[in-house]
Amino acid sequence: FNAHYLMYFDTAIADYWRALALPYEAAMQQLGGDLYVKKATVEFHASARIDDQLDVALKCARVGNSSMLFSGAIFRGDALLITGELIYVFADPATQTSRPVPPALRDILTGFEAGQAVASVKVGSWNDLGRDALRLRTEVFVHEQRIPAEMELDEADHDALHAVAYNRLGQPLATGRLLQHAPGVGRIGRMAVNRGLRGSRLGQRVLQALMDSARARGDHEVTLHAQRSAEGFYARAGYAVRGDPFDEVGIAHVEMFMPL
Repeated sequence: FNAHYLMYFDTAIADYWRALALPYEAAMQQLGGDLYVKKATVEFHASARIDDQLDVALKCARVGNSSMLFSGAIFRGDALLITGELIYVFADPATQTSRPVPPALRDILTGFEAGQAVASVKVGSWNDLGRDALRLRTEVFVHEQRIPAEMELDEADHDALHAVAYNRLGQPLATGRLLQHAPGVGRIGRMAVNRGLRGSRLGQRVLQALMDSARARGDHEVTLHAQRSAEGFYARAGYAVRGDPFDEVGIAHVEMFMPL
């Protein structure tokens, strides 16, 4: 059972990449390589027990020429149970020969450990952001949710204000749009987040950017049609349900609103 601790560290590594706002496969493809475990060590200080709730901590302690060292620890409350180190090598996927860590990845790792932001949100027109917004919406709505492309796209995109969240590789990760629903009322829609990065607050940042834009132009309320599966997300942001559920593009929705 002791080998399970390595699995816990491996799971933490996956969450670390999410914390960097990096969809792993797409990021590695853009960086021109992949990461391979070179060495893994575990040191035991005390034992975990059945039904213990454990916390796993992880940080990138060093970035070398072609390798990176991650230090981890597993806690039960304040008690340190396990420490570990994982050494990864950046390498050519075809030959698995090492390559220098790309400067972009090095900057992301060191910047994150120094407390720098890993993502930013841009707000602009369809001409400015449409290509990236469409890419995300196609992935989420057309490919994942099977909504016909002709129903997902509409002429309102050209009049809407759009927001797109990007990571430090310039990859689009989340998007949404703001329409003028009525005088003083904005309507937010087409909210989409990269599947692997949901729950990382990127959707919340896009939503906030659109709400800030609505407030800045003088709107006193924003409304939206939320998929029932996303109702909790909007409720946590302060939105309330108005009216009964309804069907839209074959998916159950509910209208929600929030005063500004």
